Order: sequence, then structure tokens, then C-alpha cells
Amino acid sequence: MRSANAVTLPVSSYEPRHFLSSVAGGVATVTLNRPEKKNPLTFESYRELTDFFAALKKDEDVHAVVIAGAGGNFSSGGDVFEIIEPLTKMSTKELTAFTRMTGELVREIRACPQPVIAAVEGICAGAGAIIAMASDIRLAASSAKVAFLFNKVGLAGCDMGACAILPRIIGQGRASELLYTGRFMRAEEGERWGFFSRVCEGPVLEEARALAAEIVAGPTYANTMTKRMLAMEWAMSIEEAIEAEAVAQALCMTTNDFRRAFEAFAQKTKPVFGGD
Repeated sequence: MRSANAVTLPVSSYEPRHFLSSVAGGVATVTLNRPEKKNPLTFESYRELTDFFAALKKDEDVHAVVIAGAGGNFSSGGDVFEIIEPLTKMSTKELTAFTRMTGELVREIRACPQPVIAAVEGICAGAGAIIAMASDIRLAASSAKVAFLFNKVGLAGCDMGACAILPRIIGQGRASELLYTGRFMRAEEGERWGFFSRVCEGPVLEEARALAAEIVAGPTYANTMTKRMLAMEWAMSIEEAIEAEAVAQALCMTTNDFRRAFEAFAQKTKPVFGGD
């Protein structure tokens, strides 16, 4: 459900109230910006982030997204006093509306056509860990510590799609351990388990932006199709996936970028993609 203040402008001209955003070179950077409390989420920031990612579907100027946190931490999850405490006083109907709203953020991150890269450093916990999990690629600073803390506050680990998505990233047994115990997974372990693509030696935000720029320099339509296929094929048999990919690849072959790539290969030069 979209909020009354849903984003209607291109995100490049939109000024969010509850996080920072900027667009440069086709890359949108989203920065969770409450560093004094390790960037916790509030009811308002959940809604605004959801609207922001939904708006990306119609933004032709953004071709990749980086999401990070300010002040050396990614996000500590839902704010204890601004979310957790009010939840203890809500009715079942109100609680269900809230949990569906938080799940909508995951849907929009996964549904936006642009690849989303999480640049994780420091604390990445609870809903913050879910945002990283929902991203397409995760890079870590050596300081990164990830925990799905729901059981620490008496909640099931099956929140915002965690029981569906996390096992697909790190495997059923490892996901089960993290969701049952709520313990922290450090950067090196996360890389070893496949949660992080890599642990960065330099500043993780810089490396995430460099990776995003590399993606932006590629064929936009093909990247969008790749993300769509990665999402759709979770629910397909191998035979269905082969057929879906045949159609998707044929569509990519009709683009000008496919022709540009062939001509560059024939001329032994690097292709310059135009996004069409």
C-alpha cells in the first residue's frame, strides 16, 4: 500500500525526509542517516523507503542503486522506542498492517528494475539485515556484523521474507542457525557463506559505487532482464526456466546494445552501450 506522500517525482529530484539520497552517473545512493543511534528505522522511514524504491520503476535516469548507512554502521533495525515499544500496545489488526507494510519494502527492493548493492559496515541488524538480504549484491567492510535479531525480542525469524530469501543465499542450515540464535555473523564468515560477495579492503561505499558504475556502463535492458529472471525463476522448474530465458534472451537480441556489442567485438574495441 502506497502512503499518502508516495514519491511521484523522479528520485533524482526527490528530497526524502527520513534518509539521504543522491543520483550521480546513473547511480542512486540511499543513505540511512541517524548515525547517533546506528541508523534505526521508524514507521516513517519504512514508508518512505518503500515509496522511493517503488518510484525507481519509472525512473529512466537511475540504472543502479547503492544503499548504505551513515557514521560507520548500516542499520540497527527497528527503533526500540519508536517502533518496538508502540508495537506492544497495538491490536492484532494494527500489527498485521505493520508487518505487511515492512514486507512491502522488501517487495519493492526486489521489484525495482535496477540492481541494488548494499554497502555494509558496522552493525547490520534486524530490519537492517533484511534490507541487505533483499539487495541483489552485498559488499562488506571488515567491521560488518550481521544479525537477524527477531528472536531476541520474542519474534519469529520468519519476518519480511527472511525464511524464503536467506536460505537461498547461504543455505538452509546456516540460515536456520542465524534465525534461531540471532547471533552476529561477521564479515569474513558472511563472505565464506556467500552472504557477502566480498570483504572490501578500501572504503566499502566507494567500492559499492565503483561496482554500481560498472553495472551502469553495461547494457541497461539486459541488466533489467537479468534481475527479472533471477526473481521469476525461483518459482520455476528447470524446464520452465530454460523456456523463460529463451524468450528473455531473444528480446535482448533485438536491442541496439546487442548490435553495438557485436560491432565492437568484430572491431576488437570495447562496446559503449546506449541503454536501448
